[in-house]
Amino acid sequence: MVRACHPEPVVAVTALITALAAASGRSPGGCLLVACAVFTGQLSVGWSNDRVDARRDRAAGRQDKPLVSGAVGAGTVAAAAVGALALCVPLSVANGVSAGAAHLAGVAAAWGYNLGVKRTVLSWLPYAVGFGLLPAFVTLGLPGRPWPPGWSVAAGALLGVGAHVTNVLPDIDADLAAGVRGLPQRLGRRRSRALAPVPLFAACAVLVFGPPGPAGVAGWAALAVTGALAVVTAVPAGAGSSSRLPFLATLVTAATAVALLVLHGGSLVRRP
Repeated sequence: MVRACHPEPVVAVTALITALAAASGRSPGGCLLVACAVFTGQLSVGWSNDRVDARRDRAAGRQDKPLVSGAVGAGTVAAAAVGALALCVPLSVANGVSAGAAHLAGVAAAWGYNLGVKRTVLSWLPYAVGFGLLPAFVTLGLPGRPWPPGWSVAAGALLGVGAHVTNVLPDIDADLAAGVRGLPQRLGRRRSRALAPVPLFAACAVLVFGPPGPAGVAGWAALAVTGALAVVTAVPAGAGSSSRLPFLATLVTAATAVALLVLHGGSLVRRP
């Protein structure tokens, strides 16, 4: 069940958004609510993804997938996905109605991706919506329910688009064989690999220059790091075309972006 939920993004997204909540001024109890809501939402998305893709994964011979290897049953994964989603709803709303609505809209976008949007040219949109709404989920749970500044929403959306492109890179050939024709699949491996660093680097640039005040040493250092990661993402890894290195580089880029948000925690809760 752990492997079927896509544990790396589940843990990474939960940890990063919890850190963002702490930086924005949420109380320890508030941070715990944020963590629980994001964790259950991510679990529901990961499990639903494996359940929806089970037939395609089986046809592709994906023995690394628990549903294909027989390590877990389809009914168990489906029940877990629905159960996690059922928990996510009250946990999200416990952060405040507006904050809960923002988070649940992002979770709904992710479920929409799993249920068919990923097969269309708009495959990037659920990622942009889901990641773009995460700063709103955090700040709308604060006293006064402030909307986050535009630069934080734009940076989140850009990170989401970059994460989408890099995540599907290793599986483009199998996706095309299964009839999955999202935007990266339509572009092909070479053009998608070249495209992926663009929104990621743009997200970090927005986070460096969007908040008030000078970029500073930390900002310029972050741009240098994410620029290097952009090169890693764009250049084929030595492990071969199925390498997960681009996606791992995306997670590091996301961590760098959240580190920038932590440095500008006060700016996140100010109205633009």
